[in-house]
This record gives sequence, C-alpha cells and structure tokens, in this order.
Amino acid sequence: MLGYLGIAAHVVVGYLYLVAGLVTPAPWLVGFLLAWVALLGVAIWLLSRHPHWAPAVPVAALVLLVGGVSLGGALLGWTA
Repeated sequence: MLGYLGIAAHVVVGYLYLVAGLVTPAPWLVGFLLAWVALLGVAIWLLSRHPHWAPAVPVAALVLLVGGVSLGGALLGWTA
C-alpha cells in the first residue's frame, strides 16, 4: 500500500515538473521530464522489489526539480 502511495505522489510531482516549463527553457524542461520518467521507472521497480522505499522517489524528484530550477535561476538567469 505504501508503494502505491509513492507512485501517486510521483504523479503529483510530475505536474510540478510540467509547470516548471513556465520558468525553464525548453531544452532544460525536456531534460527534467526525462529525469522524471527515469525516476518513475525506478519507483515502479521499487514497487515490485522494495515497496517501502517507493515513497522516497517523489521526494528525490522534488529535490531534483527545486534544486535544478534554483540553480538555473541563480546561475543561468531563468525568470518567469
């Protein structure tokens, strides 16, 4: 049950990845979305092998997104 909660949370974080397109340039958005899809694969793999670790994947995805957008804003001048 906890694993499915992690997958659902990852889908919610996916919406935030899409909304990040308002701030990030298109090539970087594609990179972020590919990272999200790769992390979805990790979450599905964890769901079948170690379901108690699946909720950690959306947390890692959120950290990656917030950190990446923050660094892009600070170093590359991304603005909304």
